[in-house]
Amino acid sequence: MPESFPPRACPFHGDASITEPGPMTRVTLRSGQEVWAASRHADVRTVLTDPAFSADRANPGFPNPTGRRVQQDSGLKPSLITLDPPEHGPARRAVLAEFTVKRLAALRPRIQQIVDEHLDAMLATESRTADLVAALAQPVPSLVICEQLGVPYADHDFFQSRSRTLLSRSAAAEEIQTAAGDLRAYMDKLVTEKEGTLPDDLIGRQIARHRAEGTYDHDALVSLAVLLLIAGHETTANMISLGTLALLERPEQLALLTADPSRTPDAVEELLRQFTIAEFVTSRVAVADTEVGGVTVRAGEGVLTLGNAANHDAAVFPDPDRLDITRGARNHIAFGYGAHQCLGQNLAREELRIVFDSLFTRVPTLRVTAPVADLPFKDDATVYGLHSLPVSW
Repeated sequence: MPESFPPRACPFHGDASITEPGPMTRVTLRSGQEVWAASRHADVRTVLTDPAFSADRANPGFPNPTGRRVQQDSGLKPSLITLDPPEHGPARRAVLAEFTVKRLAALRPRIQQIVDEHLDAMLATESRTADLVAALAQPVPSLVICEQLGVPYADHDFFQSRSRTLLSRSAAAEEIQTAAGDLRAYMDKLVTEKEGTLPDDLIGRQIARHRAEGTYDHDALVSLAVLLLIAGHETTANMISLGTLALLERPEQLALLTADPSRTPDAVEELLRQFTIAEFVTSRVAVADTEVGGVTVRAGEGVLTLGNAANHDAAVFPDPDRLDITRGARNHIAFGYGAHQCLGQNLAREELRIVFDSLFTRVPTLRVTAPVADLPFKDDATVYGLHSLPVSW
């Protein structure tokens, strides 16, 4: 595996250094760190469910693809995605109620309203052109997560710029540290304000719940809120733009979707599988000797879980490089797997469904105005996507 993690060989497939899933193998990262790479679907799922593997990023053996070790002086406590049992279970259950089917159903009309408002604004432009990222993909999930958390959307430029730095593979450690500190200070102030008013939003409800249980931890809630803010807008925004591009580039698949909107949920799953935009965030470090895929991983050794390669494992997904919205395969691991599977996955699915149904119904003549090869893909980011997507109609 190349040390520098080059751009994806094909924007619609995996990392250029991974051609197809294979046995567990040793690789050297940019930092010189040697880790295992798991690329087969079965091996990745084993690593993500076996208690012999830890999600603790402070462990020196945890895979560090960028070669940077950011000092833990931003004030942020370890986030939910870095916790192991027994701390992880209660922390996850405390916020899981915010993402139930019932609460999602209550959010659905507001998501539709947000999408409609942004499509109205986009379609009102005299030039009949737009950057779909700026006009739709970025603001929709940002508004949704802001309203859910109770974060002022007026501050979106601030937290989006810091999020981009945190997710950049090329940013210096000092830049990342500053961005983390800025977000921590921002959310610390916001949580402090909500402690006095207890508004009916996710942060306010978490404060009330933990106070009633005698378990309230201000700093832990600040870390959780920062995590949800970043994850809640960056990932879905990237999937909106990538999914739109993929469907426009494959008119036969788009025709199937527009002819039968009941296919949209399956189309969303196939797009999630195809792109697997959070390629490395599910990596782990062994805390006990264990066997994976026929090899022994020793305690202290890291495992880079290559989710994109796993989601293109032909043993699980026949003809994996072909986008097929009729595939119906929901056993992908685009949202991770096991105890740390993405909390907001169903919210993301609903946002994507509403956006694609609304966009292709209301703008049937939508087209991309630049060659795919010229589009600015986020090859330098931890979460894959597009910086911009020029369209016309």
